[in-house]
Parts: sequence; C-alpha cells; structure tokens
Amino acid sequence: MDKLKKFDLMAKITRELEDVRNSQQAVLEKIAKIEVDNIELGDKTIENKIPDIYQRTADNSEAIKEILDSFQEKTDEFGEKNNIDKLREQQTIANLK
Repeated sequence: MDKLKKFDLMAKITRELEDVRNSQQAVLEKIAKIEVDNIELGDKTIENKIPDIYQRTADNSEAIKEILDSFQEKTDEFGEKNNIDKLREQQTIANLK
C-alpha cells in the first residue's frame, strides 16, 4: 500500500473512531436521562440495571477515547514522517498532467 493510501485509510479509521466515540457519548446522555426520568417513575428494573449499563458504556467510551488518542498520534506521526502534504501536492500535479 502506498503512503498516501495508507495515510488516507488511517485518517478514515480516525474519523470512524471519533464517530463511535460521539455515538457512545450520546448513548451515555440518553442513559442518564432515563435514570433521571425514572427517579419520578420508580421502576425497580430500570433502577437496578441502568447504573451498571451506564458504567459499562462509560468504560467502553473511555477505551474508545484511548484508542482514538493513540491512533490519532500514530496517524499524525506517519503523516509528518512521510511528508504527506508534499506527496499529496505531487499527486495533484501528476493528475493535472
């Protein structure tokens, strides 16, 4: 795989990880809202199960963040090491010919 294709794939994975992280944050917010709404309702199943679900989701969200941060750093380092901006510029010039 050439360097530009590899960098583009790394950038795509980074965006997908960001999307997953944002989705996890939205799930956490919805779970918290259910927990708050249930204070008034008092359903025992929700009361007993939701805190565990929230915690597992929060743990997953943190794990995704760790992966994202690490992978973003690798992507940035790869881009700098391989002078991706220059390669992209050369590719653009070659495509114009």
